[in-house]
Amino acid sequence: MQLNKKRRLVVASGNAHKLREIAEIFTEFEVVSQKQMGFDGDVEETGATFAENALIKARAACEALGDMVLGDDSGLCVDALNGEPGIFSARYSGMHGCDKANRETLLKNMDGVTERNAHFTCALALVYPNGKEIVAEGHTCGRILTEEKGEGGFGYDSLFFSDDLQKSFGESTAEEKNGVSHRFRALQKLRALWLEQEEI
Repeated sequence: MQLNKKRRLVVASGNAHKLREIAEIFTEFEVVSQKQMGFDGDVEETGATFAENALIKARAACEALGDMVLGDDSGLCVDALNGEPGIFSARYSGMHGCDKANRETLLKNMDGVTERNAHFTCALALVYPNGKEIVAEGHTCGRILTEEKGEGGFGYDSLFFSDDLQKSFGESTAEEKNGVSHRFRALQKLRALWLEQEEI
């Protein structure tokens, strides 16, 4: 079955970087933000996991808009920090969405740590107006650098050395990162689940 080209996909996020990545990976769809569709609700992420938070966001936007909505929650998990920053990745420093402060906090907490393995996780939740829900997760592994490398990407990209690419995400092109990223892998799993259930 072929994907319906340019079907609208509403994303429950206002993060321009995430929206661009999703649009670059899911080229079959017209990717739009929930704000573009008229919903600018400030949804409290009370879940204990990435998947729970993705569902919370997608359900809220779906209920408000009456449209199929994709919720995304993702973050960096560092082995030596017992999985931190995890679901608190965007506000690890105490300031929500301040990438520079979050990176500085991570480097401070990793000072002198030799075990630097880490992975990014992305959970995606697709919620339909009829109540149907599909959830998929993707991961990409690497390690935390001792200093920033590269100026590309966003978030923790310049501190994350990718096992797949053998360089930091900050040093990688968008095409390189999208080919191995946690979000790409989650989207591929979600695509497979869609096709299996013949929803598109």
